[in-house]
Amino acid sequence: MQIGIDSFALAYDDASSGLRPVDHMQNLLEEIAYADEVGLDVFGIGEHHRREFLDSAPSTILAAAAARTKRIRLTSAVAVLSAVDPVRLFQQFATLDLISQGRAEMVVGRGSFIDAFPLFGLDLNDYDDLFAEKLELLLKLRDDEHPEWSGTYRPALSGQGVYPRPLQDRLPIWVGVGGTPQSFVRAGVLGLPLMVAIIGGETHRFRPLVDLYREAGRLAGHSPETLTVGMHSLGYVADTTTEAVEDFYPGFARVMTDIGKERGWAPMTRAQFDRNLTPKGAWLLGEPDEVAEKILRHSEALGGLSRVTFQMNAASVPHAKLMHATELLGARVAPALRKALPAIAVA
Repeated sequence: MQIGIDSFALAYDDASSGLRPVDHMQNLLEEIAYADEVGLDVFGIGEHHRREFLDSAPSTILAAAAARTKRIRLTSAVAVLSAVDPVRLFQQFATLDLISQGRAEMVVGRGSFIDAFPLFGLDLNDYDDLFAEKLELLLKLRDDEHPEWSGTYRPALSGQGVYPRPLQDRLPIWVGVGGTPQSFVRAGVLGLPLMVAIIGGETHRFRPLVDLYREAGRLAGHSPETLTVGMHSLGYVADTTTEAVEDFYPGFARVMTDIGKERGWAPMTRAQFDRNLTPKGAWLLGEPDEVAEKILRHSEALGGLSRVTFQMNAASVPHAKLMHATELLGARVAPALRKALPAIAVA
C-alpha cells in the first residue's frame, strides 16, 4: 500500500501566527522534501481559488518540490479539470514529469468549491458536461501526440502536436470522486484508478459505490488489476491520540465553521468532531499504531486499497508538528502497512 500526504497549501492562520504567504509556501516545500526523506510514496497538492489557500497553481508548487526530492511521486489532489484547458493541464504535468524524471501524476475531479467557475467565466449548469468532455480530451492527449478531437466547450484539434511529451509512457491519471454514483461508474468504464475523498462519516458506507466502480470496469472489459482504489481522508498522527486530537480540532473547527457560514451549516461542535473518531469513522487521527490499524480496517471495508493519503493541513497545525507527523507516517505507519498489505500496481 502506498502512503502519502495531500495539502491545500492552507494559509489560514496568518493573523495568529504572523506567517506570510511566502513563509507558508517555504514550509510546504520543506514538508514535501521531508516526506520524500522519510520514505512516503506520494505528495499531492490541491487546487483552490480562494484567499485562504495558496494552491491555485499546483503544478508550479510540485515543480519546485521536484527539484528538492528524489523518489516521492508528485500529484494534483485534485486538479479541477472542469475549469482548465486540458491541453494546458497536460503540458504542465508533462513538464513536471520531465523535471521530476518520471514522478508526476494527476488526480482530476470537479472539486468541492465552485469558485473557479465564475473566475473563468464558466456556467455551473455545465458542471458535469464540462468534466466529462475535458476528461475525454485529457485521455486522448495522453495517448496521442497528434490528436484529432472535437467537442462542445473547446475548439477542435486537427492533429496539432501537443508538447512536451512526458517521460512516462502513460502519465498516470486518477479520477477523484466524492459520493456521486455517476462519477464512480465513469471511472470504472474508463478503467482509471479511483481516489475516493471520504471526509466524514463511516468508511464502509462507500463500499456499494466502490463495488459499482469495479463492476462498471469489469463490464467495460478492464482487468481487476487495473481497477485500483485509493482513499483520501482527513488525518494527523502524533505521539498520542490525545495530542493528535487536541492539535487538530481547534483549527479544523474554525475552518469548517467559516466554510459553513457560506453554505448554511451550523458551527462545528466538539461532539460532531468526535463522532468521526470512532473505529469505523473515516478520519485518521491518532497515534501511529492506532492509525495503521484503522487504515487496515478501511482497506478491508472497501475491498482493498492501493493508496491512502492524509489531509493534514486542513486544521492550521503548526509547521513543526506537521513535520513530526510526517516523520511518524514514514517511520511507523507506512512500514506497518507495507508489511501487512502487498503492493498494488497502479496503471
